[in-house]
Amino acid sequence: MKFADMIYERPDIEKVRTYAEDIKKRFQNAETFEQADCAFLEWDKMTAHVDTMMSLAYTRHSIDTSDEFYEKEVEFIDEISPEFTEIQQSFSKLLVESTFRHKLEKKYGKLLFKNAEIFLKAFSPEIIPETQETNKLETAYQKLIASAQIDFDGDKKTISQLMPYKQSVDDGQRHSAWLSEAEFYSSHGDELDDIFDKLVHLRHQKALKLGYKNFVKLGYLQMNRNCYDEHDIEKFRKAVVKYIVPLAERLYREQAERTNLPYPLTFSDAALKFRDGNPKPQGSPKDILKTGKKLYHKLSKESAEFIDMMYENDLIDYLSKKNKAGGGYCTQFSDFKVPFIFANFNGTADDVEVITHEAGHAFAFYIARNIVPLENQSPTLEACEVHSMTMEFFGWKCSNEFFGNDSKKFRYSHLAGAITFIPYGTMVDHFQHIIYENPFMTPIQRHNVWKELTGIYMPWIKLDGSPFYGEGKGWQRQLHIYENPFYYIDYCLAQTVALEFWVIMQDSHKDAWEKYMKFVKKAGTQTFTELVETAGLESPFDEHALKEVAKKASKWLDKNEK
Repeated sequence: MKFADMIYERPDIEKVRTYAEDIKKRFQNAETFEQADCAFLEWDKMTAHVDTMMSLAYTRHSIDTSDEFYEKEVEFIDEISPEFTEIQQSFSKLLVESTFRHKLEKKYGKLLFKNAEIFLKAFSPEIIPETQETNKLETAYQKLIASAQIDFDGDKKTISQLMPYKQSVDDGQRHSAWLSEAEFYSSHGDELDDIFDKLVHLRHQKALKLGYKNFVKLGYLQMNRNCYDEHDIEKFRKAVVKYIVPLAERLYREQAERTNLPYPLTFSDAALKFRDGNPKPQGSPKDILKTGKKLYHKLSKESAEFIDMMYENDLIDYLSKKNKAGGGYCTQFSDFKVPFIFANFNGTADDVEVITHEAGHAFAFYIARNIVPLENQSPTLEACEVHSMTMEFFGWKCSNEFFGNDSKKFRYSHLAGAITFIPYGTMVDHFQHIIYENPFMTPIQRHNVWKELTGIYMPWIKLDGSPFYGEGKGWQRQLHIYENPFYYIDYCLAQTVALEFWVIMQDSHKDAWEKYMKFVKKAGTQTFTELVETAGLESPFDEHALKEVAKKASKWLDKNEK
């Protein structure tokens, strides 16, 4: 079914509640496993439908944030989603206490129940008011960023449309683009600080209500951390500083020499990877989609079927336009058993990474679409990011078609970017730990924390005191800090695993794909660390994994530097 033909119906929370109570009674009073299982599957179908309607509303709102109908629908869903969470939690309690738990575990796996137990610790009806307010503030942040109309080059630009200018080989134009973007954020600085301050206090209040000393523990539970904790992340951070930061610093020193720019670099100068310009995809957006189709047809029969289905049903919205929310994401509409990709093409290498990264998420959902129950279709988020980040490296198979004469530059900058991203992503996570451990910091204190962490994780950056970025306020542009606390480290863990896959690709593309499919096909039936083991890889929590990928990447980059 085409995206435009998918019918949206506002979820009637009272009808959902009544229907849920009926299913719960039948599950609770079941005399046989078959009766309990039937009620369980009916519950799964009901929640999938509500999730589909919510996802449709959010997606159509992000495509056009000025659409009044979907703006009101999102406001409504922000209001009732905590109530739906309460309904879901009430069934989770029955599930873990069921007399048929052993048989249900045998059919659907024990992880489903472990995750349900975590869910019970992560939510309570008492925190519904704070959750509703949090939802409103997250939507307000998204709308504020989407409203950007920045005067540049004789026209109004969104933040996404400004990106090519932020990578310009013309130093004056590039600096001007960064300054124009900074001025937009700075002009809304007080509002951005206020939104975040309220979010921090609301999240802290939720944690206190649930019996935790601060939001860190609750944040981990809400991220469904089912196989590692804060101590494992702290260990990972230390390995990043030990093995990845020195390599990243070396790469940026070489970049400064290559581009004839002073070191340490400003944010503006760090954006220019090559003096003659960063790699750019060749052709129009439609040409990129066409090459993307060719890529997935090369990889496997399953990936070919997937990409054909996506294109035939208009399940990719890729052009940047006025009033469209920024960034990109992949979601799914479970009722229709299809994923959806939201993106903002802007003429940079990021356009190609949409066809690999976001489509990597979409491909994983497509593979898992028939798994029952819904919870078993998707693993935790760091595993989901392995799906996408590894697919980016499989995209090298068509790098010549995507980038033409810039293909060598693309492969170099992509691998270098994977390495240099890990310190930044780890810094984002470390920042959030400090903020939520000290929830009553002032905005200025938060900015100073970001400055201090920049010195540890990004020593190649010169904080020159220029507006916004130079003042330690750059974290305000990171959507995840506002909307998805503690998500960002997932990208770093996933990047480490994706680099392990990349190492295998250098010896055998076939072996890498087979291991990747083992990882993908297990979907949400295993924990992250179990999935890594299933694919025959090292855990990113073992510092040897980071040490080895740094060593192999360094060797390849030295050999292939442009």
